[in-house]
Amino acid sequence: MVVLKIDGMTCGHCVKAVSSALEQIPGVRAVRVDLERGQAEIDGSAELAQLIEAVREEGYDVQPVS
Repeated sequence: MVVLKIDGMTCGHCVKAVSSALEQIPGVRAVRVDLERGQAEIDGSAELAQLIEAVREEGYDVQPVS
């Protein structure tokens, strides 16, 4: 599992945008986005760089937590 810290999410639409972007990446099996904690947990075999790029393309600052 990969955990990403995502800055800039403010609402349910943000959560949906991030979730959708991450779910499109080949190798992603499950995505859980927590608005209150500003984090996304991703299960699967996708490359970290792909995950980070997908979130950045949605307009958010992102960094890996684990």
